[in-house]
Amino acid sequence: MNPTPTAFDFHGKARFEMIRQGFIPDFPAPVMAEVNAVRAAPAGANACRDLRDLLWSSIDNPDSRDLDQIEWAERMPNGNIRVLVAIADVDATVKKGSATDLHANANATSVYTGGPVFPMLPEKLSTNLTSLGPNVDRLAIIMEFVADKNGEVVCADVCTAVVRNKAQLNYDQVGRWLHDGTGAPCDGAVPAGLEDQLRLQNEAATRLQKFRKENGALTFGGVETVPIVVDNKISGFAMLQENGARNIIESFMVAANVAMARYLRAQNSLCVRRIVRTPKRWDRIQAIAASLGTKLPLQPDPKALGDFLAAQKQSDPDHFPELSLAVLKSMGPGEYVVEHPGEEHEGHFGLAVGDYTHSTAPNRRYADLHMQRLLKASINQSAAPYSEVELTALAAHCTERESAAQHVERFMKKVAAALMLGPQIGKVFDAIVTGVTPQGTYARLLTVPAEGRVMRGEKGLDIGQKIRARLISVDPNKGFIDLEAIH
Repeated sequence: MNPTPTAFDFHGKARFEMIRQGFIPDFPAPVMAEVNAVRAAPAGANACRDLRDLLWSSIDNPDSRDLDQIEWAERMPNGNIRVLVAIADVDATVKKGSATDLHANANATSVYTGGPVFPMLPEKLSTNLTSLGPNVDRLAIIMEFVADKNGEVVCADVCTAVVRNKAQLNYDQVGRWLHDGTGAPCDGAVPAGLEDQLRLQNEAATRLQKFRKENGALTFGGVETVPIVVDNKISGFAMLQENGARNIIESFMVAANVAMARYLRAQNSLCVRRIVRTPKRWDRIQAIAASLGTKLPLQPDPKALGDFLAAQKQSDPDHFPELSLAVLKSMGPGEYVVEHPGEEHEGHFGLAVGDYTHSTAPNRRYADLHMQRLLKASINQSAAPYSEVELTALAAHCTERESAAQHVERFMKKVAAALMLGPQIGKVFDAIVTGVTPQGTYARLLTVPAEGRVMRGEKGLDIGQKIRARLISVDPNKGFIDLEAIH
C-alpha cells in the first residue's frame, strides 16, 4: 500500500498511537484549571544560596524551551574542575498529589514524535514557569561535583539555590564553534567570559568521558535520526550528529546523576536507580566481535566490549553505526529499580558506572521528579515523600511508560519512513539485521533511516548480519515496511 503522503494526517496518527499505548495525550480540565491559576514559585523561597551572578548557560536543541538544566564550571588551584549543574526545581510548582502531578505520574514522560510533542507537563509550566529559560530567576537543585585530572568524579555538595540562565545555546552552534573555533557559540553579542566558560566545560567533559571509557563505557554510533514534519507532511529526516557540545551535556548529566545517587546513599535515603543489566545476548555480541576478528571474554565485560567498539569506530567509521545498532539490540533495555539503604544493585553496563539514577530532566520524566522530591527531603532532613512500596510501584510504572513512549516514537519514525519510501517499491537496499524473534525478523536499511520486517528469505538470519534487501511494500497507516532478503 502507498497512500498519497499529502493526504496522510501525521499529527492525528501520532495522537491515535499515544492513546493506543495507554497515554493521555490531552491535559484534563482540572489540570488546566490548576495550571492557569499557578504562579511561578518565589525566586527566593526555600533557596539556601543565591547563585544568580554565575555565568550559567544551557545547551539543548535549537527549538527546545523545556530547559531542565544549566551548567557552570571553574578551575580549582590544584587543576581539578568544579562543575555545578542546576536542575529546575519542578517540585516547587508541581506539588505532590496535585491534579498536575497525578497526570504527570500517569503518562510519566514526554513523548517526541518528530511532529507533535506530547509534553508530560503543560507548556505554561514546562516551557515557562518550571523551565530554566534565559534571563529569569528560577529555583533549582544544585548538583556540585569535582572532576579531577584523571576524570574521576567526587560529589562535593547538593543544595537548593536561585539561579539565572545567562545564555541559551544550542548543540549545533556550540558544537561547530568548539570544533573549529570559527564563528561564535551563540547569536548576537557573546556574554563576557562565555567562550572561556565553554572551553572549560569542554575540558571537564573530555576528562569525564576519558575516565568512563577507560572503565568500560561503551562507544556507540553517535547519530540519531528524527522525522522532519512541516505542515503535517514528512519533508525528510534530520541527522543529529555527535559533537563536543552534546558530549558536554551527556558527560555532565551522567556525572550529576552519579553524584545524586551517591549523595542519597550517603544520607541513607531510598533511591530509584537507573540500571542496564549485563547483556542477555552476550553470546551474540561475542559472535559479532568474532566476525570482525576480536575475541571477547566468556563473561560480559564492559571494558573489553568498550575497547572493541572504540577500535572499530576508529578503523571503520562508515560502518560503525550498524555495528552499534547490532550491539545495542543485543544488550536489552534499561529499567528503574529501588535501592534500599545498604543494598547495591547492578550498575549501568553501557555507561560503566555503578551508581546511577535519573534526576536531571524533571520537566520531561516523572522518575526525575520523584527523585527530586527524595533529594529535597534529604537536604531539608524532612520525612521521605514516598514509602519503599510506593517507590517500587513508581519505578515499575516509569519503566513501563518509558517502553511505551519508545514504542510511540519508533512507530512514528516507521510511519514517516514508510511515507518516504512509498515511491521506491522494488528498489534493493543494503541493510543490517536488527532483530530475530518468534514474531519476525527485522532489518534496518543503511541508506534510509528505516527498519522493516523481512517477509521473505529470513531463514537463517541473525542480529548484526549484513544483507541485501528488496522493498516489497509499505503501509504508512500501520508503519509497515516489508522487505525480501536477497541471498
